Amino acid sequence: MKYYIVDAFTDQPFGGNPAGVVLLGNLAFPDDKLMLQIAAELRYSETAFVRQDAEKEFSIRYFTPVDEVELCGHATIASFGTLFQEGVLKEGERCLYHTKAGGLNAVVGQKVMMQMAEPQLIQILDDSQLLDEIYQAVGCSHESLGLLPQIVSTGLPDIMLPIGDVATLHALRPDMEAVARITRRLQTVSFHAFAFGNDGYTAHVRDFAPLYGVNEESATGTANAALSYYLFVNKLISNPSQCAFLQGEAMRRPSVIATTLEMKNGVCDIWVGGESRIVAKGELL
Repeated sequence: MKYYIVDAFTDQPFGGNPAGVVLLGNLAFPDDKLMLQIAAELRYSETAFVRQDAEKEFSIRYFTPVDEVELCGHATIASFGTLFQEGVLKEGERCLYHTKAGGLNAVVGQKVMMQMAEPQLIQILDDSQLLDEIYQAVGCSHESLGLLPQIVSTGLPDIMLPIGDVATLHALRPDMEAVARITRRLQTVSFHAFAFGNDGYTAHVRDFAPLYGVNEESATGTANAALSYYLFVNKLISNPSQCAFLQGEAMRRPSVIATTLEMKNGVCDIWVGGESRIVAKGELL
């Protein structure tokens, strides 16, 4: 098996969000225990295992160092960016990829755009006691925000968490045990905190997923797709829209995640994309 270390959502090495990518060719997936061990050995927030089913058809499974997840945006961008940079796919080719979140499409090239699962608004978090608990976990107040947190999924359920301003967002020092406890109870993956900066970006964001062994992510495709839908539902962006989210600043790994959203015949179509760079590759023995 060939493995790669790839920085996603960046045009520069050592920026963006690093992921492991393991190319299996047309071989069957290894057993789950081995894939989990490989992900733990590579130590990145997610490692994608990519099997080629046909010329433009793939199956991808995603593992954190502690568990399997159904879908991962930055690892998908890293996977198709690697397939493009290694010459398996050509500029502009459209591919089908199968995940545990369903079959989705990607358009590859220097910039990869990936289709997300149809968004779902799962729950509005309006209980005052729960709101206090959530905001205490990240160390700020929810008063006078005018927006409520909501659980939204485009393949993975995340808590969209509005923060008053960018300075407060950058100053967050979450209690990771409390965040993990709340996400476990609400059956979600992460707190996806965001704030508006009026600086050309749709929002600045930070993502905390300690329940899955990832205290903070520097770029998250699925969660930013969910945030796009949250903003649309709350009438903060129009139909159609293009968004650009700046993430990873607090980790000194700035990432720009592009999304497109369009509502057609009652169905919301969301795509997430960005560039990637291979920083290392080798062979798993």
